[in-house]
Amino acid sequence: MSHRIAQLAVVSVVFLFIALFGLKLQASKERKPRGYSSERIAAVQRFAETVLAHASDRFRDQESPLLVDGLSVSDYAPVEWVHEGERWIPSNLANQQNFFRTLVGLSRITGDDRYRQSAINAISYGFKHQQHENGLMYWGGHRFFDLASGRFVGEGYRHEFKFTLPYYELMWEVDPEATTKFIRAFWNAHILDWQTLDMNRHGEYETTMGKLWDHVPMDSPPFFEGDGLTFINAGTDLIYAGFELYQLNGEEGAFQWANHLAKRYVEARHPQTNLGVYQYSKPIRKNNPPASGPLPTTSNYGDRAENQFSADFGEVAKEGYLLRSPGSIYGHNAIIQLQMAERLKDRGTQLLDWTLAGMKAWAEYGYDPVRNHAKPIWADGTDLSGYVIKRDGYYGKAGTTFRSSEVPSILFWSYALAYRLTSDEDVWETLRQMAKGFDLGDLGAPDGKRSLHLETSQSDPLVLFGVLELCKYSSDLGLRKLAEQLGDNIVRNRFHNGLFIPSSDHLYGSINAIEPLALLTLEAMLRNKPEWVPAYNGGSGYFHGPHDGLGRTTDQAVFWNAKK
Repeated sequence: MSHRIAQLAVVSVVFLFIALFGLKLQASKERKPRGYSSERIAAVQRFAETVLAHASDRFRDQESPLLVDGLSVSDYAPVEWVHEGERWIPSNLANQQNFFRTLVGLSRITGDDRYRQSAINAISYGFKHQQHENGLMYWGGHRFFDLASGRFVGEGYRHEFKFTLPYYELMWEVDPEATTKFIRAFWNAHILDWQTLDMNRHGEYETTMGKLWDHVPMDSPPFFEGDGLTFINAGTDLIYAGFELYQLNGEEGAFQWANHLAKRYVEARHPQTNLGVYQYSKPIRKNNPPASGPLPTTSNYGDRAENQFSADFGEVAKEGYLLRSPGSIYGHNAIIQLQMAERLKDRGTQLLDWTLAGMKAWAEYGYDPVRNHAKPIWADGTDLSGYVIKRDGYYGKAGTTFRSSEVPSILFWSYALAYRLTSDEDVWETLRQMAKGFDLGDLGAPDGKRSLHLETSQSDPLVLFGVLELCKYSSDLGLRKLAEQLGDNIVRNRFHNGLFIPSSDHLYGSINAIEPLALLTLEAMLRNKPEWVPAYNGGSGYFHGPHDGLGRTTDQAVFWNAKK
């Protein structure tokens, strides 16, 4: 019996030891660097490690901290742009800014500073080796560094941004002087006439520095004829850069001109509806279009919407007034202006009011809540759904029918952000209908009962950003669960072989993917540390130029949309 008791005593001691060891092991796990607790963070870490291992610049004898823009999903081979028989390996720092945001956020969540340091190294190298003496960088829509040859390639005289929206805060941390020099040069090269604010998406690298902020802002009528094309995608980048420079160094001139440029788009809105505009000027008509037959599509023939549609619609037929997709004005531009208004506080009140008024106008005239569709409209509110184009031109061939289309998901985000900042009831009702359209269920009243679809298969990261805005507004646990469901769906549906892609059929993964940034933003919210992850602003980046066998095209078409 005593032997039996002794055995039991030994067993008890062993079990006690195991229990205590288990507690110690659990405590040890809890002391590990932040971020090891979820499959979502594990996916982001694997993505970052995959990119740093396979996209790093080891393609020539001389290595650098630069990265290729994307990789083949199957074997991690670098993407290649083919031009006149040459195979270029694109490294475009402008098109990697979201990856840098991801790296910084991942370091803050995991405690591993390697990720952030990789971003800093690439930006630092860019400032030292890829900045023109006037301040512009060799990057953007028409220029990149070829890792195969060590040369800058593309259409070299043109600097272009369209919703690129760089990570200026990190650039400033790396080199404040170089960042300031770039933003000043960016404005200087792209503004053609400071009195009218005629500007262009293209800026020449050889532009010498002028008076810049010392020009005097002046009001001028909208839809003047100018040499530039005042597209809102290019204008938004200038607005953002100006406000960022003011935030970074208090440069008052940058604030005044950024605000003045934002105002130009507001002044050009249709006076009866407050809708528009994609641009606030008209291209100078240097040549007369033919009286019949196909219309030329270049801007030297004047306003292309006027040429193609004025016979049917009269004065409203302007490029600035044709709103076929709302993503540019009420998505990308709205997000930047709303985010900036929040950061500017009292100085951003006017910017907030302008943006909200435009969004409410589109919800009234352009939104089909029953189908969650965006209607093609003129800025006077005329619905173009069903209109058949009568003559070949810039907006399509004769016989093409204008139709409504599903609302771009970025609008769910922009309207969620607008509601968080304003608590506007009309915005909430629009948002509620969009949520149903994106399979999120019924948001109900702002502070009332909801009927959320917590088993949704939705995996769009822009929709997740919208839900996260609502989580900032409300402590509703249902919204947090919905956000987690979306995050899990992103990992399940969009994470393949270490890269984030829209579907398993896609061939190439961009290192600038926004999915990992959305997952980090979700994780930071769940930990009540939203400041850990750099805010996404809707920027992307792109390259546009000639490709063998494809003509003038974009990297979106060649790489990121390519499927098996």
